[in-house]
Amino acid sequence: MKIPAEEDSIAKLCSAAEQEVSDGLAACQLALAREGRMLCYRALGDASTQTRFWVASATKPIVASAIWILMGEGRIDIEQPVAFYIPEFAEHGKAKVTVEQVLVMTSGFPDAPMSSKMGADAESRVRQFAAWTLDHEPGKKYIYHGASAHWVLAELIERLSGINFCDFIEERITRPLGLPRLLGIPRSEQRDIAQLSQAADPATRSLYDYATLIEIGEPGGGGAMTAESLCLFYQGLLSNPGEIWAPSILADGTSNIRCTLPDPLMNLPANRTTGVVIGGGFGSLWGKAPAAFGWTGSGGQVGFADPASGLSFAFLQMGDLDPLSQFKRAAKMADLALRLGA
Repeated sequence: MKIPAEEDSIAKLCSAAEQEVSDGLAACQLALAREGRMLCYRALGDASTQTRFWVASATKPIVASAIWILMGEGRIDIEQPVAFYIPEFAEHGKAKVTVEQVLVMTSGFPDAPMSSKMGADAESRVRQFAAWTLDHEPGKKYIYHGASAHWVLAELIERLSGINFCDFIEERITRPLGLPRLLGIPRSEQRDIAQLSQAADPATRSLYDYATLIEIGEPGGGGAMTAESLCLFYQGLLSNPGEIWAPSILADGTSNIRCTLPDPLMNLPANRTTGVVIGGGFGSLWGKAPAAFGWTGSGGQVGFADPASGLSFAFLQMGDLDPLSQFKRAAKMADLALRLGA
């Protein structure tokens, strides 16, 4: 049963989303949960509660959390060089790049190229790894790795598990959490994805081949899901049902900041763990909750959890082409959600 203060905060959150749609946002979803219970799940504009959104880089923590499973099972030591597990990776001076550096994005190849076609094919993917060069000495700088780092993580998952990384995530993470498949969705099943709908802005659709990104489950940004699914993934990280992750590894991944080097984009400490961003280091979003952890994605998508309050929140949007206003909208909605934990 909701207490009056909680009802008031939820009402303000929903009212803010309604105003964004009234002001021209094509579609959005928001989901708020605590202690495994959904407090609020709304869809507005050209979206229903069944509509899935391409969540872009908000995919990254889901993929990193698969590495946490392998860590807990003793199948990977993140202090080891990537080349210990993927020998082909060592070419062009990359022999000493560690798995940890890849996870925290200090590995030195932020813009290393990997087309969707190459990434989807294991042999082509490894050939491309071998061709990559370093932009700077590993471990010395934090620079956001938009796609490259998580292709390495995908290859590690496949080599160490023996199955496709999208299948591993479904079998070991999303299915145990009671969630649908979130990565690697065949084109025949790409129904009700907001960015592929008639309501999607043609200018935005021309920027990305959404269908391919979603079909291959691009590990740095190919997830497609509802706000409810993203919110409940973060509830899973808070509660760890059935000990999907070894508790010590999960605690480390969601609270131990391993990289505080400056983020040149945000002009703030990077505040990276092995899979998420922590608290104030992520800008205005979680300044009110210094232990909150999560990630944002292109288009203004955001998902996070706050251990102090037990809240998790996801806000997904479509229809605004301005990155700054996307970010500000996500920040405003996240701040409103955090009022429930105040």
